Amino acid sequence: MGHSSMRAALIYQHLVNGRDHQIADYVDGQIRMVKQPPHGPSGT
Repeated sequence: MGHSSMRAALIYQHLVNGRDHQIADYVDGQIRMVKQPPHGPSGT
């Protein structure tokens, strides 16, 4: 990844460890909100 040392790479890896799951959970929640049918009468 272009880090100056293996130690620097490990520090950054530790900082972002698990962040991908948080991002995926957030995106999943946003998609679920969009896919939910509107609440209340449909008007049809």
